[in-house]
Amino acid sequence: MRRTLSARICLSVLITLPAVGLGTGTAGAAAAPDPEPGITASATQYALDTTLERTLGDHGAGSYLDAETGELVVAVTDSAAADQVRAAGARAEIVQRSTAELESVIGVLESKAKITGTSWGIDPSTNQVAIEADQSVSARSMARLQKVAKSLGDAVRIKRVPGVFTKEVAGGDAIYGGGFRCSAAFNVSKGTARYFVTAGHCTNAAASWSATSGGASIGTREGTSFPTNDYGIVRYSGGAQPAGNVNLYNGSYRDITSAADAIVGQAIQKSGSTTKVTSGSVTAVNVTVNYGDGPVYNMVRTTACSAGGDSGGAHFAGSTALGIHSGSSGCTGTNGSAIHQPVREALTAYGVAVY
Repeated sequence: MRRTLSARICLSVLITLPAVGLGTGTAGAAAAPDPEPGITASATQYALDTTLERTLGDHGAGSYLDAETGELVVAVTDSAAADQVRAAGARAEIVQRSTAELESVIGVLESKAKITGTSWGIDPSTNQVAIEADQSVSARSMARLQKVAKSLGDAVRIKRVPGVFTKEVAGGDAIYGGGFRCSAAFNVSKGTARYFVTAGHCTNAAASWSATSGGASIGTREGTSFPTNDYGIVRYSGGAQPAGNVNLYNGSYRDITSAADAIVGQAIQKSGSTTKVTSGSVTAVNVTVNYGDGPVYNMVRTTACSAGGDSGGAHFAGSTALGIHSGSSGCTGTNGSAIHQPVREALTAYGVAVY
C-alpha cells in the first residue's frame, strides 16, 4: 500500500523528431548534470528491498538507505525478523511500529483530516507518518489537523511547507494535447509496439498528442488514471521506434534499462521540460496528496525542484526508472517537493516494460 501527489503538463524526454517520437537522440559528448545528492541505490538493494518487503509482512516497517554508509536499513518489529534481515544481507533496526500500524495511522488521517492542501506518507527512517500542510490550509483546518495528529502521539509529525500542492499544468512548447503542455516520462514497449508513459492528469486532458503546438499527432492515448493514481499511456503513431532514454538537457541522454520502486534516502534526478534536470533525494513513500479535484495515493515524496509543465516527467536514478512526475508545492532555492507516481505500478497496469 504505497501511496500519491500531482503536477503541470510538459515532456521530459527530448523531442528531436517531432512527428516521429520522443527521446530519439543519442548520447552526446557533453558532461552529465551535477552529481546527484544523497546515496545511490544499487540494483542489489532495489531487489533486496522488494523481496524483504514481501517476506517480512506484518513484521516489517519499511526501509531506507543510511546517509552515512549507504547501507540498506530495514526496520522490523522483533528480533526474529531482524535475524531474517541480517541473513538476507541488510542491516536491521527494531522499531516500535510496523508498516501495517503506520498504514492504520494513515487510515485515521484519511477519515478525520482529509483536508485539501495536505499530504502524508511513511518515513521509515523515523518510524513515523510525515504530514505536510501547504499555505492554503487555513488556521481552522490546521487546528483540526493538529488535533487529529495529537491523538496519534509520536506516530506522526507535521510540517508547514511553502507554496500550494498543485498539478503543475501550464501552456508551453513540449508535447501538446487539449491545449496543454506536458512532459513524457519513459518510452516503453509491449512486443513491437512503442508507447510513452506520462501523468494521468495529462492524458485525461487529451486523446491525441503532438510534439509541436498545432503539429501532427505523434501518438494517441490508450489509457489514463487520475485521480487516485496519476499515470497514463500514449501509443506512438506510424510505427515509430524512439530510443529508450531520458533527456539530460545538456546535449546528452541517459539510457534507461530497468525500473524499481524508490527507497527513502536515495538520490534521484527529475527531467522535465520546464525546470530541465534537477536533483534531490527520497523522503517518504506511501504518500497521499489531497488535491481539490481528488486525492492521489501511493506516491513518493522527494526534495527535487519542479514547476509548471514538468508534469509527466521522469524521476530516475542512473539507468533505473523510478517514477512519473505528478506535482509539488513549489521550490525554494534548490529545495523542492517534487512528487512522483511509482512507475512500476503504471508498467504493471498497462503490461509494458522500459527498454
